[in-house]
Amino acid sequence: MANGDPLRIVHVLRAPMGGLFRHVSDLALAHQDRGHQVGVICDIAGSPGYNETMASELSERLALGLHRTHMRRSVGPGDVADALKVLRIIKELQPDVLHGHGAKGGVFARALGSLSRVERSRVARLYSPHGGSLHYAPESRSGRLYFRIERILERLTDQILFVADYEQQTYARKIGAPSCPWTVNYNGLRPAEFEPVKPSDGAADFLFLGELRLLKGPDLLLHALATLRASGRSAVHAVFVGDGPDAAAIRTLAEDLELQDNVAFHPPMPARDAFALARCFVMPSRAEALPYVVLEALAAGMPVIATRVGGIPEIFGKDNPSLVSPDSNELSRQMCVALDEPHTLKDWMPSQGDMRGRFSVDVMAANALHAYREALASRRHG
Repeated sequence: MANGDPLRIVHVLRAPMGGLFRHVSDLALAHQDRGHQVGVICDIAGSPGYNETMASELSERLALGLHRTHMRRSVGPGDVADALKVLRIIKELQPDVLHGHGAKGGVFARALGSLSRVERSRVARLYSPHGGSLHYAPESRSGRLYFRIERILERLTDQILFVADYEQQTYARKIGAPSCPWTVNYNGLRPAEFEPVKPSDGAADFLFLGELRLLKGPDLLLHALATLRASGRSAVHAVFVGDGPDAAAIRTLAEDLELQDNVAFHPPMPARDAFALARCFVMPSRAEALPYVVLEALAAGMPVIATRVGGIPEIFGKDNPSLVSPDSNELSRQMCVALDEPHTLKDWMPSQGDMRGRFSVDVMAANALHAYREALASRRHG
């Protein structure tokens, strides 16, 4: 296969939801637009949160289609039946490249890709963890099992694509340095997402946008708001956009802190619609990988205060003063800067040129395609 020939690329993942599915969708459509034939294999619709709008777009646009087949979340005997169905789809599609995403997608793509012979050469097998099994503690029984499986699967892996240096470092710490080639390929944004969003009339001071669960730190933002109000800033106002398992507890906390006049809760909405509701975006998470929403806010020209967790420092630079610990007191001090010195906070943000150069769909798609061709060349000469 010549280096410039169009490829048949198939992505395999379990649940079409969250940032993982956004990453897959953007990669698939970007490569499709560049003349490659692309398909996606994923689980059937089920749990709340499945992005059926995005799935519908893929189904209509991808040359190799969107294929839905049951994939169980937990590991068990049923995986054998699921794997056979996925293998049948892979054989029908005859890909040059199989790219597995997440724990279950990574197992299926690499193990089943090793069983498939395509165009006189074995299919190239790539893997992106997207957190996946890396969320487990190394000392836990599940962690020991999954990390052992990950180590074994490296023998069937032509290249690993991490979405952040933080993810690669976590992999090395918990599993060991990869024995196969690897690279970091950041999440990327579409051109339209770099258009600025202006605050609407009467915009709030701060915005929380995301899942209402304690891991994302909405309680930290509420406590920071209470601190600001107690210091005499009675008019401070924040908007919370989203839903989640801890939504009722977060609303109750707002009442307990007597913040009814300082906060407003809204159901989930498109990110750019939410950005217009406030002048500063706050990401108070206790844990993250490389969150799309931070990239989206910065690309839209919104100043951001974020916690120094996961891959977030890779976006700003590890010593950027806009980053704080997941602590309400630190958060409130930085929110004072946003209120009193908005231009100072704005100056701390990455430039638009830097954002486009590192976090665009074009860059993400080009990096992935380079990894695919490297893997194919390795298979051909190996």
